[in-house]
Amino acid sequence: MKRFSALLALLLLTVLTGPTRSQAADKPANDDTIVVKLPNQATMTLYTKNKEQLRELRTYRLDTLMALLDRYIHQAELASKNAGNSPVTMEFYPAKDHPGSQAPEQIRVTVRNEEPTTKVAVKGYKFGQVFSISVKEGKNGKDGDDEVSINIGRDDSHRGDSLREANRRTKREEHASRAVHSNFSLDLGLNALTNRSGLSEEQFDLKPTGSRYVSLNWHYDIRLGGRRSPLFLVLGPELAFNNYMFDNNRRLFATDTRTTILREPFLNLEKSKLATTVVNVPLLAKLNFKDKSGNDAFRLGAGGFGGYRLASHTKIKYEDEGHTRKDKDRGSFNLEDFQYGVQGLIGVRGIDLFVKYNMNELFKNNRGPQAQTISFGVSILD
Repeated sequence: MKRFSALLALLLLTVLTGPTRSQAADKPANDDTIVVKLPNQATMTLYTKNKEQLRELRTYRLDTLMALLDRYIHQAELASKNAGNSPVTMEFYPAKDHPGSQAPEQIRVTVRNEEPTTKVAVKGYKFGQVFSISVKEGKNGKDGDDEVSINIGRDDSHRGDSLREANRRTKREEHASRAVHSNFSLDLGLNALTNRSGLSEEQFDLKPTGSRYVSLNWHYDIRLGGRRSPLFLVLGPELAFNNYMFDNNRRLFATDTRTTILREPFLNLEKSKLATTVVNVPLLAKLNFKDKSGNDAFRLGAGGFGGYRLASHTKIKYEDEGHTRKDKDRGSFNLEDFQYGVQGLIGVRGIDLFVKYNMNELFKNNRGPQAQTISFGVSILD
């Protein structure tokens, strides 16, 4: 790039006639062609409509152009690291960024990663589109070597979409490389009870589809290791809503010292449930692997959690003299306040499968049926 200013100055003095067939195919209609071939097999081509356009180059600061191109190519190469074989195109507008300066109106940089070669194409739009410049560089004149193409002129193809995709990839790469980043997820699942014991009349069942688990999660992923390490420590608050829907016309009865879940002797219950609201804080070790494009591909995590019960209530729904009635009672119902347990996850793309096992009893010791909660379902990531 540092030689380009001297080479472009050489264009003002050197005119080679008889362009090759491939060069003639790229030549704009009714333009004169100037071709300079350098000892390192690089070829520089200048298209002008008249000598006045050629003379205008003398007033343009070529060193400034070379510095712009070097910076823009570097930005495009960074954006293309995770693009695989897909081309990445970025557009820049120096004239808008530096009003009043003698800068190109538009420069487009296209980077293609093709193993085992890398190609970079730069296209710019200038100075009222009075001329075009094309520079092609190869090594030893062999096909398949690295190639750099620079065009300054009119070209409206492939605009917009490629730039937006490049910007999205750049943002994904910046987000993935941060040591700490936050995310939001929604857990949707079911609750079940395990290790149940108690009096025979307290042996109850839950309705599987009605015993729902919903959790709103704000997590912080802390990278452990280097910039590309897939190992993260996950923590952050979770607001969980647990429903325990009782089956077989059972409902919860509670006193200050004892809670039982017994069959309702007088009413035909359409719905009977216990609901709790809990705040949890997980502590997970997670492996998060990316694909070639920098997107989440596969995750695996395990750890524990601790939490506290914020609220709880019971609700029954039944028919009474032709009217539907709903009774809702709030209280502690001798439930355990502090929660703790273990959990794990496995995920692909934007969806995780999770399981959480409460090691604490649902009710306080000797003050209710003994049972532990297990929750499982899917997590939808933002």
